[in-house]
Amino acid sequence: MSIFNQKSKFKVKTEVRKVKQAVAPTPQKKPGSSGAVSRPSLSAPSSAHGTPRASPIPSSLHHARRLQSASSPEYSSSSSINPTSRKRRAPGSSSRSPATASPAPVLSDSEPGSDDDDDWRDRFDPSKRRKRAHTEDPDRRLRHPKLWSGQGEEEKPAIVHAVDVAALGEKCQPVMKLGKDEVAVRLRYPGAKYTERYELVWGKDKIDGALDIMKVVKFVASTYLTDAEAKPFHDQNSGIYRRLEKSKNTNDGNGFKAALGEYNDQLLVLQKKGAIAKNLDGMRGVPRELVEFILDQVYDRTVAPKVDLLAKYENGTDNVYGELLHPFISDIFDRTKLSSDMVFVDLGSGVGNVTLQAALERGCESWGCEMMENACNLAEAQKKEFSARCRLWGIAPGKVHLERGDFRKSERTLAALKRADVVLVNNQAFTSQLNDHLINIFLDLKIGCKVVSLKTFVHDNKIAENDVASSILDVEHLTYPEGYVSWTGAPGTFCISTRK
Repeated sequence: MSIFNQKSKFKVKTEVRKVKQAVAPTPQKKPGSSGAVSRPSLSAPSSAHGTPRASPIPSSLHHARRLQSASSPEYSSSSSINPTSRKRRAPGSSSRSPATASPAPVLSDSEPGSDDDDDWRDRFDPSKRRKRAHTEDPDRRLRHPKLWSGQGEEEKPAIVHAVDVAALGEKCQPVMKLGKDEVAVRLRYPGAKYTERYELVWGKDKIDGALDIMKVVKFVASTYLTDAEAKPFHDQNSGIYRRLEKSKNTNDGNGFKAALGEYNDQLLVLQKKGAIAKNLDGMRGVPRELVEFILDQVYDRTVAPKVDLLAKYENGTDNVYGELLHPFISDIFDRTKLSSDMVFVDLGSGVGNVTLQAALERGCESWGCEMMENACNLAEAQKKEFSARCRLWGIAPGKVHLERGDFRKSERTLAALKRADVVLVNNQAFTSQLNDHLINIFLDLKIGCKVVSLKTFVHDNKIAENDVASSILDVEHLTYPEGYVSWTGAPGTFCISTRK
């Protein structure tokens, strides 16, 4: 008989349950959407062999993640930019036109002086424009060690170019009235000399090159530059972003390419002047909108083209899966006060989304462990692209470790757990046997370590004297708002347990 089933000689005080409402604002659920706004990965139930595993995509959910801004290869004049509105089709979901997704607020191409134009000016007012990190870490140094500051050569980043997954050769069509020989363009990033190759094309479930480019320009101007440096990019009348937007809305491909060329030239000048390096040195955090966008770029170029490999995760089987979404993960980071000098561990990390988010958003040492082969392969692809793309953006993430195998047997994962400050485990559908195994593992956690889970490890139907979990964990019961998880749009509960 397990020692954990023997009657204890000591009486343990029964757990006092307290419920708090999550402080994060409730995201608005859009009609026809599951409420998903992104897709960080987390663990799932035990497999048929009794081993824990995670899978990256819930087959029962239509992810509300749009890759195109229109259902036609030509863009309408009402298309607009919303940095967090990208949506994607999950395996097993209906193959619907991106036009059926809930649209972002319309940016009209109105005449100067109109109410719409005033709204547009307000959004680009310098006092309202600056993108600052939600949480700044005084000990974090954001500048990438391989940042290109305008001098000499650099090692070429091994990125997956947008053109590799969205091009004429990938069943896409030219947009903005461009000919097939006119769609090729290049995009400069703030942290590198080398540029990313795009084609201005449209394809179902493909990267929208023009939209992606506009978001990059917007984030560069709003995050990396001072107000004076950003003026040529965000000027309300003749700024580069405004010209890109007008060209896209009016299907003026040549105008779009001209504005993009000017952006590339202007950014190169700033790189050579050392402005990017200087500004990064003064930053102590990454805005969450930029974190999500970089993670989306990585996912779009690695996982999305091979998402059908994950379609075997089905409801009603041991492979059922659910995800905690970007806002939920950020909320967890806030509540556990995760910082750059800490260690984060995701038990059952799927394709690695949460592990990467922790490394980028908080700059911490980040570990993930996954056992399903396809998910592990895609996680490795994401990690490689993540490292290269962080170089493009000039941002130094925390160290990422992705382990393959059962986290109960992975020596490196178990060693990391002993140093962990925050552990994330989605035990929503775990068996009682697996939860008992986890309690055994938690005995080795250091005092004060935070364990975030969907279900408590301390159960009311257990005799307090026999409940090892209650003797080692202080449990705080919390609720999350709608739109925080992939499997339902409804609110729910989760726990943050502290190792006594």
